[in-house]
Amino acid sequence: MSDVLISLSSFGAAEVGRHGQLFFAQLAHAAGADSVEVRGELLREAASELPAMAGLASVYSSPEGLWAEGGWLDSAALNRGIAAATALGAHRLKMSLGDFRASSHGALWGLKVQLAETRIELVIENDQSERAGSVPALQSFFDVADRSGVELGMTFDMGNWHWVGECPQQAAEAFGTRVRYVHAKGVQRLPGKWIAVPLADSSAPWRSILRALPPEVPAAIEYPLVGDDLLAVTRAEVAQLRAMRAAG
Repeated sequence: MSDVLISLSSFGAAEVGRHGQLFFAQLAHAAGADSVEVRGELLREAASELPAMAGLASVYSSPEGLWAEGGWLDSAALNRGIAAATALGAHRLKMSLGDFRASSHGALWGLKVQLAETRIELVIENDQSERAGSVPALQSFFDVADRSGVELGMTFDMGNWHWVGECPQQAAEAFGTRVRYVHAKGVQRLPGKWIAVPLADSSAPWRSILRALPPEVPAAIEYPLVGDDLLAVTRAEVAQLRAMRAAG
């Protein structure tokens, strides 16, 4: 059975800012989650917070893109992500693609060298931008990377495809074998924008999307977890996702 995680952003930036990610990592484990994803953009004091959560997290999410504006490989951002994941004891680093373009191809050898020096697994997430979250952009990157001998897995965010106007079912068919980690997210359309919602409230066919993805890879809740009894709410959502993953 695949692990069920919680992305700590699910508890809301304001609440995480008030209580800290350690508090919510402990709550997530109490609710039955196997692990958590720590969010770099929500860290208050990384030097102290990351070691304090060692053993509670298996994924570190970097807020930085792998390729900087202009198409340069952001080696410093990658190193920061690897260092943070190492401090956490996490084995997986999640980053978005960033500004990868034709002029970036030559720097893939540098990426290969950097990744050969760490045991941390880098996975690329489809974000909510056209340049780094669309099927063509990601297919182009993965094809070039594969030819350069840089074999990377993918974080498949079920909801983000809607932000770029693409079908998550078709994306699952395109990238299924490359997926190493899933962000489980429901979506609803409001006037002028998409929002993330619990799976049960989603207007997208989330069950069929999940079934199209590898059943053995870990999946993380990444939608709002709110309620007067937050532990009970979280426990129920973890149980639902676990049952769905077990059912295949």
